[in-house]
Amino acid sequence: MQQLNYLQTPPDQTALLKSEYRDFIVKEELGYPLSGDGEFVAVYVRKTDCNTLFVGEKLAEFANVSPRNMSYAGLKDRKGITEQWFCLQMPGQDTPDFTQFHLDGVEILKVTRHHRKIRIGSLDGNHFEILLRHVVETESMTKRLETLKISGFPNYFTEQRFGRDGHNLIQAMRWAKGEIKVKDRKKRSFYLSAARSEVFNLIVSQRLEQALGHQVLFGDIVQLNGSHSWFVVDEQQNLAELQARLNKQDILLTAALIGENWEKMTALFEQSIVVEHQELLHLMQQERLKSARRPILMQAQNFQWQFEPEGLRLGFYLPAGSYATALVRELVMFEE
Repeated sequence: MQQLNYLQTPPDQTALLKSEYRDFIVKEELGYPLSGDGEFVAVYVRKTDCNTLFVGEKLAEFANVSPRNMSYAGLKDRKGITEQWFCLQMPGQDTPDFTQFHLDGVEILKVTRHHRKIRIGSLDGNHFEILLRHVVETESMTKRLETLKISGFPNYFTEQRFGRDGHNLIQAMRWAKGEIKVKDRKKRSFYLSAARSEVFNLIVSQRLEQALGHQVLFGDIVQLNGSHSWFVVDEQQNLAELQARLNKQDILLTAALIGENWEKMTALFEQSIVVEHQELLHLMQQERLKSARRPILMQAQNFQWQFEPEGLRLGFYLPAGSYATALVRELVMFEE
């Protein structure tokens, strides 16, 4: 991530992130009520230093269902204290007595039923409470926090998307060049996501390098805030009017997630970057991934901070798909 540009100046403080599990707390928000009945058992758990998939498989084993009939809305960081929903498909079966479920680091908080499967991505977002150790209160840090609250932060994909030491991206490149074949479904998904994320990050970084993170350009593709609707800024559009809407956050600037029909879904500013990655683009087209758009900046909701003897404590809410570490990166250089 260090090679990518910042929205503000590079941070002047270094922090420790996830030094202790309690330093990184995440609580999932589905954004919709669970029905209380149906063929799916929904289990809300608190996990400490636990892998999402491992816990889900253990829940399925306890309920005597196949791991294929277990699902969740999103992967959560292992090193931290995280709360999330798991879903078990159990048509015609009684709800298991989860008071008898025991797994180190796992606490069952709620159990109910639902009429639909909880699927990957079917969540509104996540609440975060993060302690950045060794950060001290300075005028520059306070200004940085205030600016982030107002202007947001680059909506980069972070290391989680690329795998340890960039493994997923490396494998995607090898796949794109025909050096390997990838049959495993999950690996294919990981590698394709990493490849698209890399191109997106480079587009955002170049835009920030040119100080265009808050400026509407001819040929941009902008998104209506709060929806997935977007439109191209063409010669019929009034740039001054659109700039005013952007300043009010009525619309958002976006960057490409490459795929099929990329020409239609790629803004003028970013086409040269996409063309530079022909091998990855051809891989997306080969695998029939649909092109999409993603906001280049993200605004943290309910953003709060407090300086403590141990460091800087942050509290905020992010919509699904955005990374807390991308926000932290804009504040400090950090080590995990």
